Amino acid sequence: MDTRREREEAGGAPPARVCVVGASGKLGRYMVQHALDRGYEVVGVCREKSVGKLAGFGDRVTVVPGPTDDREVIGRAVAGCDAVLTVLVPWGVHGYSSGTAQAVLDLAPEGARLVFSCGWHITRDGRDVYSRWFGAALRVMTVLMRLVRAADIDDQVEACRRIFDSDARWTVVRGSDLEEGESEGLPVWSRHVGDPVLASNTTRRTDFALFMVEAVTDDALVHEAPAIVGRRTPSARAHARPSGHQRREGSR
Repeated sequence: MDTRREREEAGGAPPARVCVVGASGKLGRYMVQHALDRGYEVVGVCREKSVGKLAGFGDRVTVVPGPTDDREVIGRAVAGCDAVLTVLVPWGVHGYSSGTAQAVLDLAPEGARLVFSCGWHITRDGRDVYSRWFGAALRVMTVLMRLVRAADIDDQVEACRRIFDSDARWTVVRGSDLEEGESEGLPVWSRHVGDPVLASNTTRRTDFALFMVEAVTDDALVHEAPAIVGRRTPSARAHARPSGHQRREGSR
């Protein structure tokens, strides 16, 4: 795959190249569509058995099939990319999330925007406030998923720890409960779970993807871990800032 510099030397300014890691999933497909809508050149990474889910995009997407924690696969996919959008999925019990995150951190071009997705359970500074029900449900889910060897939620925590420790231009987007439906616009965000603006705990999946894609060009989100909620939810409406800014300030 040509690098961005090689494309520029060939004549003209090419569209930005964006890689979506985990492109065949529901969130991934929304990200692909939002990126295409913005005129980006899109590369998608997904498991070989899921390539067919991207057929609807035709030749508008370059697909690199393979496991997302495979360094050779990631290396080919991110070459020449200006941004990498990664769905951190904790499949199995063999470090799938942390392997995926590490591959992206190590192999993405220097200076590329790296945007990762995860849930509210990830905390950057320990200052997030969770309900007792949330904490209990998370503990039960973590144990059950490991027992059946289906997923390792703790590995997603490890993946984010590595991201937070990185000097790359990263953003970790922490999503609430997701639902399908028409877009409500760019979600509202806060630095900490427990902020009243997030109380509704619901975001349209297409808007989660929209936030991920918008983060590519929002330098204010570099080295942030925004927790998001749908902008038309009751809590977002009740705590909207008069200026209309979607950024919720808070202590780091």
